[in-house]
Amino acid sequence: MPKIVITEFMDEAAVDRLVPVAQVTYDPKLVDRADDLAGAIADAAALIVRNRTQVRGALLEGAGGLKVVGRLGVGLDNIDVAACEARGIQVIPATGANAAAVAEYVIGSLFVLLRGGFRSTEAVLAGDWPRPALSSGGEVMGRTLGLIGFGGIARETARRAKALGMGVIGYDPNIAAADPVWAAEGAAPTSLETVLAESDAISLHVPLTDATRNLINEAALSKMRPTAVLVNSARGHIVDEVALAAALRDGRLAGAAMDVFAVEPLPANSALAGAPNLLLTPHIAGVTRESNARVSHMIAERVAAALGLGDLA
Repeated sequence: MPKIVITEFMDEAAVDRLVPVAQVTYDPKLVDRADDLAGAIADAAALIVRNRTQVRGALLEGAGGLKVVGRLGVGLDNIDVAACEARGIQVIPATGANAAAVAEYVIGSLFVLLRGGFRSTEAVLAGDWPRPALSSGGEVMGRTLGLIGFGGIARETARRAKALGMGVIGYDPNIAAADPVWAAEGAAPTSLETVLAESDAISLHVPLTDATRNLINEAALSKMRPTAVLVNSARGHIVDEVALAAALRDGRLAGAAMDVFAVEPLPANSALAGAPNLLLTPHIAGVTRESNARVSHMIAERVAAALGLGDLA
């Protein structure tokens, strides 16, 4: 039976479906043990990872029998796709399986950032009653959501925003303004400059590339409204964290929610430490019980198919 190595957490019911047809090594902490990981994949036919396992360089060179890499998610910046293609290794992302989870994270973050009530818990527990200070929060209805990138997750986000009474504008250089997908989702295509200048909230939905690295930098932040909020559930390095922290501290941006960072886990001395009106979460926007099951079962099925193992029970 072919060997499948799984280096990060996966829905165990999906793992169990692979066991009858393959030799499965499932160790969610294997990603943190480089020597053990290298040894495990030396004779593996398939590797299943999330975002932390770096599938590149020496790891690929030491996996001479590798035929497929399954990604429990959609971003591929931790995988050297070109090197995999050169070696005849198929790379399979879980496209679409966690889109609903990320879209809900974005909308939930907008509720929290615009309303501002999340700041009251400690005061209320202490016997204070900061009602006047927290009575000026805003509603999402009637506000404009700007989407940078308009792939599957952004479209799911647009549908939810429209249902809440928001206007939606978007920028995606890879989708023509005449493409019917914009009208289908009730979004108006426009330029990056217009999205920055006219949005009450901006959500990022682009991969990390040379073109998107530090896309939201000091210059971009200076074009945003001081009453606007920013949500990054896409990839770290797209937002310049030093510039973001400065904009929040200076009152040039009303708030931000960050689920992804340039370095993960976030270092204790991060530039973001102490910045006001900032929500930080540990790269979980796309991970819910439901989405984890969808992603895991999709990848189990597609990896099995790529190895010629047939349909899973």
